[in-house]
Amino acid sequence: MSKCNYCAFFSHARPAPDWDAYAAGICDEIKYWGARLDGTPVPTVFFGGGTPSLMPTATFGQIMDCMARHFHIDSGAEITLESNPGTLDAARLGEFMARGVNRLSVGVQSLNDDALRFLGRRHTAADALALIDAAHRMGLHVSADFIYGLPLQTTAHVRDLCRDINAIGLRHCSMYELTIEPDTPFGKMNLTMPSNEEMADMYAAIGETLALPRYEVSNYATAHAQCRHNANIWAGGAYVGLGRGAAGRPLIDGVWYDQMGAAQRCTPMTSHDRATEKIITGMRTMRGVELTDDVRAALDWDAVANCAGDIIQTPDGFLAPTEKGILILDNLLVKLIR
Repeated sequence: MSKCNYCAFFSHARPAPDWDAYAAGICDEIKYWGARLDGTPVPTVFFGGGTPSLMPTATFGQIMDCMARHFHIDSGAEITLESNPGTLDAARLGEFMARGVNRLSVGVQSLNDDALRFLGRRHTAADALALIDAAHRMGLHVSADFIYGLPLQTTAHVRDLCRDINAIGLRHCSMYELTIEPDTPFGKMNLTMPSNEEMADMYAAIGETLALPRYEVSNYATAHAQCRHNANIWAGGAYVGLGRGAAGRPLIDGVWYDQMGAAQRCTPMTSHDRATEKIITGMRTMRGVELTDDVRAALDWDAVANCAGDIIQTPDGFLAPTEKGILILDNLLVKLIR
């Protein structure tokens, strides 16, 4: 395995991972939060942050068993496993399903082998399509991630990608603009990237060509295939992050906490800081942010009035971006938050 040319996510290399020690560490955090949150129901579990499909299915089972002992996992819980093509075959996929996985997120990134090599991916388009097909045949909910805005890529290329995605029959996919981070292989290259105007045209082309409606800045799905786990985070709900680099926002006795690990970090947040986060994540969605009292207090209402055409207030009490506003969301948020 290797990191992709664009990847700036947390990672730590091990020539021979000690999976028992890894599972024990995760289970220690589960036990800590199970006791602290005292039987809180769990509607979603998301194994992400890298390539969790590399872990032995027995290790996955240890973690899920520990979760079931210390939390109440809802009978209809959404349990997602992130994966890369080449790390799973049908047999291993079946083993993950037997241990609770019912949703697979596949890091495809491109359906063009030349683009995959440029991105530093270790799989082919055929590998990705085979994994998606196997997951569909086995009855899993399937999502796939794609990247656009590569050097020399045009809007026509992005439309072609969207048509290819339509042909796969996905009910959920994520479309991410390529971002160049400084401490990555791409960050050390002098790449000629598409202009902001070209990126905006590509973004518009995705909305026009993809057969799935946009429900968040980078996510597209049919109504019943939206990712419940991420939707809860964007809506400002509570969640706990387990494992190295995983952050959470638990709500304990009416107080929000900025959390990482068990005791690694657990800092009380002010109402304004948490409301600010809710605005930032909520405004990424087409539904918008719910205008609760704390959110109302964190908004600059003069700015809200001055941004007509970019945002709307909905009859059910949300503030949401328009199609025009979503294109300038970062600038909007700077204006809207006190």
